[in-house]
Amino acid sequence: MVQDANAISNFQPNADVVQAMVNRGITHFTGQATVAVAWRSLVTTQDVVAIKIFSAGGEISGTRPAVVVAVVNGLLQAGVPPRNIIIWDKRADTLRAAGYFQLAQPLGVRVEGAIETGYDPTNFYQPDSAIIGNLVYGDLEFGQKGDNVGRRSFVTKILSRQATKIISIAPLQNQPSAGVCGHLYSLAFGSVDNTLRFKDDPDRLAVAIPEINALASVGDRVVLNITDALIGQYEGGASVLLHYSTVLNQIWFSRDPVALDTLAIQELERERQTFDAQSFPPDLEIYTNAALLQLGINDPSQIQVVKVR
Repeated sequence: MVQDANAISNFQPNADVVQAMVNRGITHFTGQATVAVAWRSLVTTQDVVAIKIFSAGGEISGTRPAVVVAVVNGLLQAGVPPRNIIIWDKRADTLRAAGYFQLAQPLGVRVEGAIETGYDPTNFYQPDSAIIGNLVYGDLEFGQKGDNVGRRSFVTKILSRQATKIISIAPLQNQPSAGVCGHLYSLAFGSVDNTLRFKDDPDRLAVAIPEINALASVGDRVVLNITDALIGQYEGGASVLLHYSTVLNQIWFSRDPVALDTLAIQELERERQTFDAQSFPPDLEIYTNAALLQLGINDPSQIQVVKVR
């Protein structure tokens, strides 16, 4: 966890401070002496690096562009070609609204929405229960007929046909179904189509999110998870509700998405208690199942936290 009291001013990131935080975090995390070598210990110059963000919360409450730019600058410094870097999320319209297409132009990197890029008919997630989904426009099988239609969730071509490495950057933001809009939730729902069949059913969600993250084309390619904890929003989900937010001035780094999400849920609950906000127990079965699939650690007592100021 890297912290700098000057990172946020009036809910806006200080780009230079954020860049220094990311540089400090990646060198401490990897144990390398320089920023370039630190990033090259995670990716090579031949990799196509897909940076998964959460853009539905916009540039203030979602993944903040300043953090993404800082990561991109590090990758460029490490020698990754600009066209080998993809900033992506589920939808191009939320990426555009959060300013990512605009910021990508001077950097020379790509921005892609999973829906607009399309889904791979040869790469999919099919749960054992084979729940039939209510397909919507953008889903690969939307408008099709047949016995098996709606039983599979297809992986975006961004991951199955382009990316060789994934970096997940998730905001510290409440998500009613999953407790936090963290790495497991963000990557699962961004990576595949036909997700409405899981969204409103806690039991299905608790199985689907870990299993999607366990796909070879999804979680196996993640080399780093970064929690954008510059601001923690403890109520409201993807809506921008700054009166339910706390400035933390932190950025967290780990290979373990489960550990980061577990700590994030704890932090959001701490904020609710501090401000006497309505508390609700999150469904932690997602993280229990993720631990059973060996995606990471969900026991806070087993998570080692190193604070860097």
